[in-house]
This record gives sequence, structure tokens and C-alpha cells, in this order.
Amino acid sequence: MIKQPAAAAAGLRLRNLMENSAPPPPKGYIHYQHNDACSLSRWNAKESYQFMYEKPWQKVNDFYLDVVNGRRSVSELFERETYAVHDGAETIEDCDKPDLMSVRAKDRSGRWARVTFKIRLSYHGSSFDGWQKQPGLNTVQGLIEKSLGKFVDEDKAQMLKEKKLPVDCCVTVAGRTDKGVTALEQFCSFYTWRKDIKTVDIEDAINGVAPGKIRAISVSQVTRDFHPNFSAKWRRYLYIFPFDDENVDDEASQCEKNVLDSDVCHDGRYGELPGVENCGNEIDDYEQTETQTGHKPLSFDVSCVNRLLHHLEGKLLSFRMFARDTKASRNIGPPTECFIFHSRASEAYIRCPKEGTRSKIMCIELVANRFLRKMVRVLVATAIREAAAGADEDALLKLIDATCRRATAPPAPPDGLCLVDVGYAEFDRKNCFIH
Repeated sequence: MIKQPAAAAAGLRLRNLMENSAPPPPKGYIHYQHNDACSLSRWNAKESYQFMYEKPWQKVNDFYLDVVNGRRSVSELFERETYAVHDGAETIEDCDKPDLMSVRAKDRSGRWARVTFKIRLSYHGSSFDGWQKQPGLNTVQGLIEKSLGKFVDEDKAQMLKEKKLPVDCCVTVAGRTDKGVTALEQFCSFYTWRKDIKTVDIEDAINGVAPGKIRAISVSQVTRDFHPNFSAKWRRYLYIFPFDDENVDDEASQCEKNVLDSDVCHDGRYGELPGVENCGNEIDDYEQTETQTGHKPLSFDVSCVNRLLHHLEGKLLSFRMFARDTKASRNIGPPTECFIFHSRASEAYIRCPKEGTRSKIMCIELVANRFLRKMVRVLVATAIREAAAGADEDALLKLIDATCRRATAPPAPPDGLCLVDVGYAEFDRKNCFIH
């Protein structure tokens, strides 16, 4: 008998095991069944996706680009004097004050001798692949760290060169934004042991990395204990939802369709539905399990969205049903809890300078101590879906107690989302856009 080598024998056993094993059963995609009175009028995931993504988002992108470059202001949407974005520096004065309990400057040595700089910047979301640095992608963090590489101290620069790594700085941010999300006042910081750095040099380095797309609003030196994320007490987001691309002065153009043909929703091709989950699985089949009707309402009332969102104010709630792509350790317990300071929606108008017209939009303003991943976009899409279906005013509160994330809508397009500012002082409601 010829003895086979161990590697060959192992390969043979593995091949026999694969041939004899039964194929895995097909995955079952379970669709969430709403059992309230509005279940027949509520859009499914594909219908919600189509309704959100077919809107004229380019006008919103153009508006955000103008705001980032200082040519326009968010306050003009509400046609009244409101809290200006650039006044956010007033909310962080406490962070700029020296720490009385810290070591005196002349006695500092080692890690205490380092200098920390706080950067307030804005960037246009549609021009980048999000904030977080990723290989091969055009990210905000990657560009910022590369532009600040010239301020790295000599010891660190030598260490990076010995490891054949790029001499980039390392920045900490108040909150990472997804691809397509704009930031009007994002805060980040970095530290160095060099003492010859001027704040104006940092501004010039950042402003030169992507002119017209990234802008350093201000740079200041802060105490060593400042952290842009952990020191923040609240974050404010604004979502602009554009209605159909029509002139608001034309009465005839205000007549919208009243129904959504479900045959078009099922037979049409929408591509991939990003962020839609069924307890970890993505949707790819809708035709077997969801109850359908021939027609569903297409329009919604902005005041209904406002009432739905208003019920979330002043409450500490678990928003795990409104989160997407989170780690398993952050799906239950305190890591999913957020306190909503302010949650409102209002009708507004956006001017189109090139065309000399203005268009109707809906603005949603959300302020909370923290937000989960994609939470704002899912919350916006779900509020619009529930308003169109005519759900009760506490519908969002009821969805919080759901057991499956498919109970909520797929994330709204990132084009409409904007990080307005981050607060390092107590939240003051009078600074909100929508009252």
C-alpha cells in the first residue's frame, strides 16, 4: 500500500467533505409587517428609496457648496435673522481658557510640553468620500493630515521615515461624516512638540489642499485637555429635502401626483439599496411577503413631519432601530442612547441665483448630545414615510420599541445632510433655526 503524503491526504478529506455536504439553505428575507391602520398606505423600502432619491438634489449640493465658500448663509433659507454659523466660536471660549489646574508652562516637560491646536473647518460633502481616512479614497481626513504633515515634530517625522510611512499628521475629529455629507462647522485638533508654529500657517496649509471644497474657518491654540469629540456637549444637523424641481410661483406646477404606482416600484430597477438591513441582512426581494396595494400616497405635509419629530424632544431614548452598520457591541444598552435637545421641521425656500427662481424645500433641524451611524438620515426618511402614510403623531416613538431595523426606512440621500456646528457650552434653544 502506497502511503499518501499528509498534505495530499488532508486535501482528499476536504474534497470528500465538500462533495458529500448538503448545500446551505437559501437565506430567508423577512419583511417587517406593520399592523397598524396605515400599513396599506406605508411605502416599503424600495418605494421609500425611489421617492427620496428621485428628488432634485443638485440644487441642494450647489447651495451647500456656496455656504462652504462663504458666498451664502443657511439663515437665508428662513428669511430672518438667525444664529449665524460663524458665531460658533463663542460656544467654545471655555475650551480656549488655560486650565488653572494644569502644570505651569515653564515647568512643563515631556508630554506636557506639547502644543494642541483646534481647527474649525467646513467642507463640501459631495466632493469627498467621507471624513474617515481610507486607502485609495479621497477623504477629508486624509487631505487634512497630509496638509499638516509639515508641522510634525522632528522625532516623529524621523520615526515615520524609518518605517517608510508618509509623514502625515494625526488629527482627532468631533464626529465622522459619511460620504456626501457636508460640514459647515466641523472641529478637529492635533498636537505637536514644535513651538514655532503659527495659526495662520495652519490655515494656509488647509486652505491650499482643496480650494473651494475645504476651508479652514479658524485655528486656535487650546489647552492639552481639549478633545473635539469628548468635550462636545451637543451636535446640530440640518437636512434639506427638496420638493419636485418646479418654480413655486407657478400655481400650475404645484399640482403633484397623488398616487405611486406600485407596479412601477416592483418592476423598475433602482439599483442597490444602501443601508437597508433586516437584522443584519440586506433587502433583495420584496414581491413575496409585503402586502401591496395598487396605489399609495405620494405627497406629505411638512407639519405632520414636524409633529412626528417633536415627540422626540427632551427624551433619552435608544435609537438602535434608526442606526445602520453599527458594531454588535453598540446595538444594545447605553451605547445606543441619545438625548434629543431639539427636533423640528419647517417649510422653507431655496433661491437659485442662476435661474432667478426659488424652490420649495423642507428643512429638518436635529440637535442631540450624540448621533449613531446614519441615524439622522434614517430618522428623516422614516419621518417622511410615516407622514405620507398618515401615521399617528407618536409613530416614531413606537418604532423605537421595534425588534427589527426593517421597521424603519432606508437612509435618506446624504446630499441633503449637513453638520451645522458642534457645541462646547450648554445648549441654548434660542440659537436654533426652527422654533
